Amino acid sequence: MHGSVLGIIAPHPPIMVAEVGKDRARVTAESSDAMAAAARLLAAFAPDTIVLMSPHAPAARDAFLIDTSDGLAGDLGQFGASQVRLAPPGDPQFALAIIDTATEAGIPVAPRSSSPLLEPGALDHGSLVPLSFLDRAGEYPLVVLSLSFLPLSTHRTLGRAVRDAADRLGRRVAFLASGDCSHRLTREAPAGFSPRGAEFDRELLDLLEAGDFEGLMHIEGDLIDAAGECGLRSFVTLGGFLEGSGFRTRVLAYEGPWGVGYTTAVAASPDLLALLDTAETSESPHPSAPVALARRTIETFLREHRIISPPEPEGLLQERRGAFVSLHRHGELRGCIGTIAPTTPSLAEEIVHNAIQAATADPRFPPMTADELDDLEISVDVLGTPEPASMDYLDPSIYGVIVSADWRRGLLLPDLDGVDTAEQQVAIARQKAGIGPDERITIERFRVDRYH
Repeated sequence: MHGSVLGIIAPHPPIMVAEVGKDRARVTAESSDAMAAAARLLAAFAPDTIVLMSPHAPAARDAFLIDTSDGLAGDLGQFGASQVRLAPPGDPQFALAIIDTATEAGIPVAPRSSSPLLEPGALDHGSLVPLSFLDRAGEYPLVVLSLSFLPLSTHRTLGRAVRDAADRLGRRVAFLASGDCSHRLTREAPAGFSPRGAEFDRELLDLLEAGDFEGLMHIEGDLIDAAGECGLRSFVTLGGFLEGSGFRTRVLAYEGPWGVGYTTAVAASPDLLALLDTAETSESPHPSAPVALARRTIETFLREHRIISPPEPEGLLQERRGAFVSLHRHGELRGCIGTIAPTTPSLAEEIVHNAIQAATADPRFPPMTADELDDLEISVDVLGTPEPASMDYLDPSIYGVIVSADWRRGLLLPDLDGVDTAEQQVAIARQKAGIGPDERITIERFRVDRYH
């Protein structure tokens, strides 16, 4: 048994669940891996009860709803995966204790059982998706909280009330804050595009990295509205629960496919967080389909001197997408070649071509030999559609950049070590294209799905 406190921030896109997303679920592999790490912490913590706040549970404008059910259940049938069914036990004693401590603190609360329209005992996807990664077997009793439209400060006070109830009953409680970040990161985003979406996500992540949950309450209101987020109230409530516990935080993942930001983070006692650093590397997942194809391509070309014919592509690999294949050995770049836009009938063929080029035709390096295969690390970046941008709307941790002047074009992928500002990113892209620092340029930005 480790530590005395555990909080988890979890995204909830159903497509992230393998049974729902199938091949597309690989796009959020980084988030899935982070959730697996959080699940290990949860198992080590061994809570008596999980308290989960979901933005998609039935809600009231001027009160918090607490589910006091003996048991809860739900499935992902509306997303085509009815086989993903969870039925954890409830903890009505603890739920009623939360109602008592919240009422004593002057917080308006009500049990979901007060009306059948509130569907007591029903699990929404904001609960089901995180739990499918963290506790699919329903090992731990569960209490679900609904957010409200009350001030953020009241949400923080509710978090304190949950903590007080845990202390009063001697419960070992893990708090799970379900929520996504901005829903407006790209022009294809489901909630439309706002250039302030990425700004909100940057500020949110900075505060979470610093463990500054109180700072979440002071994010500019106009920025919150522009971002179209759904997780802030859950995160603020978690902050109240953690208050005074000597916790530390760690952001495990952030990705923004499909125009929505997803972050996974944990807040825990230092001894519990230390388990993340001692996890065995043997627990690493199998390589993704794009990386497995790139590796087979390179190994076959270097050992057998032939180009493979990829199998009939399915899912993601049958799409037409530009892609970059990056090779590293001992932490150092060994080759990187790619295409901004698709040049072949499928992503599978694009990867085969670019993998061979990265291994043998990157002008910065000599061609690889078969002796270098054993310790070769491969990643594949699948590019989204470029969109016009200006310096104000670049973020090198999220967006790649393309700079153009006449026929010259320079591209730089996002999230590269040592590239921390938009100015650095654009300067490097200029150099790659042979564009002088004073020449007029046009700028485009793009997102990538990075596979390892």
